[in-house]
Amino acid sequence: MSYSATLDEQKTGSSGSRQEQIVELSRRVADIADKKIGSINKVTQETKILALNALIEAARAGQAGKGFAVVADQVQKVSERVAKLASELSIELAGSIGNMTVFGEQMIEAIQLAKGERAVDLALNAIEIIDRNLYERSCDVRWWATDAAAVDVLQADHPTDPERRRGAAHNETLSAHATKRLRVILNSYTVYMDLWIANTHGVVIANGRPDLYPGVVGTNVAHTEWFRAGMATKSGDDFAAVDIAAEPLLGGKTSAVYCTAVREGGISNAKAIGVLGIFFDWGPQADAVVKGIRLTEDEKPRTRCLLLNAKGRVIASSDGKGVLTETFPLKPDGQDKGFYSLSDGTLVAFSKTPGYETYKGMGWYGVVVQRSE
Repeated sequence: MSYSATLDEQKTGSSGSRQEQIVELSRRVADIADKKIGSINKVTQETKILALNALIEAARAGQAGKGFAVVADQVQKVSERVAKLASELSIELAGSIGNMTVFGEQMIEAIQLAKGERAVDLALNAIEIIDRNLYERSCDVRWWATDAAAVDVLQADHPTDPERRRGAAHNETLSAHATKRLRVILNSYTVYMDLWIANTHGVVIANGRPDLYPGVVGTNVAHTEWFRAGMATKSGDDFAAVDIAAEPLLGGKTSAVYCTAVREGGISNAKAIGVLGIFFDWGPQADAVVKGIRLTEDEKPRTRCLLLNAKGRVIASSDGKGVLTETFPLKPDGQDKGFYSLSDGTLVAFSKTPGYETYKGMGWYGVVVQRSE
């Protein structure tokens, strides 16, 4: 399925509305026809009764009523013909209008299915863009953890390293070099807010933007999920990622933290001597995805696009509402992707993260919520 809005897709909403109008009109025509045919039958029945009464009165009148009897007989025959025609009309109209109604309902179902599948496609597109973006983050953190500046500053800071005991000035030089190196990386990779290097005790000993975030160095992050996850990685091939959260030391901005252990000599299977944490600037990147979903002009004012974490918490929203505060009541019913309708006709389409390459995803969902027209 295409991720772009084609001309046919742009017409989907209006054609669906017209189809619903056709079905409603066919039902109204059927209702009007039934009522009018019922009225005709009632008049015909009354005419037949009058004709019968006229025949009875003509018989009582004898020879003088014979002419009137002929007229009454013809009236009765005409009423019978009218009744027969009304019956035939009722049968034919019922069949044709019934077929038109069924066809219209089938068309509505087909249009609703197409709308649902397109919305699922849009939700999948959004979560795939996020997956590919975050896959690159997982590659970045593993690569930068082998950088000589990170390795050297942590080896000098390690309690068992004689270099640390030999001179604080040497350590400060290494720390300054690490900070400079992290700043160079950040200047090239503008999707990050900051990069932190923490020793095995969880103390941050260098960050890339001390001018913007001066309170980072010296902070103990041993209690944080990302630090513990980074220290727990088994080799340099591994990484960890934690859910979206606001980071107070970065001005309360939301970030996606990716981390891995920095190892002695930068060797993949060597001992962990600290952790590198990279803070992906989640807010603007996620906004660009959910606000960039290809909706038609008709769909935009009645559609909300979301990214949810595995627990249903809103981590991005096209209307900017509920981020990190709202839990969306998604009902996937055990499916990785699909759609369903609420009682008021609102369409809810979703797609679970499929992952990308070595990044398996975190169980997140792309969701499109669209009110009925």
